[in-house]
Amino acid sequence: MRKILVIGSGKSASYLIKYLLEKSESENLLIIVGDINYSSAKKLIGDHKNAQAIVLDVFDKHSRETAIQNADIVVSMLPARYHIEVAKDCISFGKNMVTASYVSDEMQSLDKAARDKGLVFMNEIGVDPGIDHMSAMKVIDSIREKGGKMILFESFTGGLVAPESDNNLWNYKFTWNPRNVVVAGQGGAAKFLQEGTYKYIPYNRLFRRTEFLDVEGYGRFEAYANRDSLKYQSVYGLDDIKTLYRGTMRRVGFSRAWNMFVLLGMTDDSYTIDDSENMSYRDFVNAFLPYSPTDSVELKFRHALKIDQDDIVWDKLIELDIFSASKMVELKKATPAQILQKILMDSWTLAEEDKDMIVMYHKFGYELNGKKHQIDSTMVTIGEDQTFTAMSKTVGLPVAIATLAILNEKITTPGVQIPINKEVYEPILKELEAYDIKFKEYDVPYLGYNPLNL
Repeated sequence: MRKILVIGSGKSASYLIKYLLEKSESENLLIIVGDINYSSAKKLIGDHKNAQAIVLDVFDKHSRETAIQNADIVVSMLPARYHIEVAKDCISFGKNMVTASYVSDEMQSLDKAARDKGLVFMNEIGVDPGIDHMSAMKVIDSIREKGGKMILFESFTGGLVAPESDNNLWNYKFTWNPRNVVVAGQGGAAKFLQEGTYKYIPYNRLFRRTEFLDVEGYGRFEAYANRDSLKYQSVYGLDDIKTLYRGTMRRVGFSRAWNMFVLLGMTDDSYTIDDSENMSYRDFVNAFLPYSPTDSVELKFRHALKIDQDDIVWDKLIELDIFSASKMVELKKATPAQILQKILMDSWTLAEEDKDMIVMYHKFGYELNGKKHQIDSTMVTIGEDQTFTAMSKTVGLPVAIATLAILNEKITTPGVQIPINKEVYEPILKELEAYDIKFKEYDVPYLGYNPLNL
């Protein structure tokens, strides 16, 4: 049997393993799932006859090398920073490799070695990055094939709570890593192109410069800018484009409320708070407010941020119970961001019956025969439950499909790469449609770069 080694059995691996197990009989596959937590790996494969769970510690050189050497192809579902040791072993033992993570500098440095050995190192083949690349390049290539010239590209993705599980004032719950939500946008100004001019949004203004988007059947969303919208400009062949903007989607009103935390400094992750383990949530909030012998924490908060008592933002803050004197932080030497994350997890953790949702929205502006045109493309996927989530589906299925395509030599171009070539994106997007991951494309009047607040 042909052996596929999957390293890591976390939340994004459920659909990946399910797909491979369903294909195992017809494709003559043995799925080996390796994880430091054996029970986690075993839970995903159950008693399937074409699967095996093993204990694999990525820091244990012997067990890692043994498992990789024994495989025909390797899928790394580890946190991104751990891929590199797996990748080096794949070079040593001549194994193709697939990951959903961004291409790191260390991974890119292996490109020549991979090419020299004829190995495919496919990265960024999840949802964002991944499905965003493939769906964008499909339309961009079609525009070019009919003689069009790209002048605008905007792309937005959101990991959100499904409408049927949307039951709080923020219209949001954590569907993935909470820390990434709390520290989003930090580390420099957001950078993008608008009508041929470089634009920058500093962190302290990021959540007040939003664009509105309407998705048929799902209503209105807002989006704030990603830190570097120009990362894929050359990769997509958009060096001459006038407008290029990438953003993160939320429900309308989220960003204005979130900006309260930014203004107070609660999202800061650069220092620790003294005696944080003995703080109540109320103490934490008060630590960022001026001293007053008479005013309450609530009153000081409203005055500091100029929030009216009948403002929906105030209701959102009250809903989080951040002014509680009885709920304790209980984290030692914690940063403000870590404490805020703990507070938010009380309210935004998905309940057992909750479902998540992935939303993606692309805008393509182009010139053809002297006229300007626009195509809008949208995709919405709803999760089934807390195991087979929309996030695991949109991350795991592209990884699984690509893995099998590489194993069957349908994807053969060697080197460290992302899925922007037709031999990769066309068959994967087509197969994803069978799993109800499909894009709706609309020809709309060209409006140019015209967000409401930017």
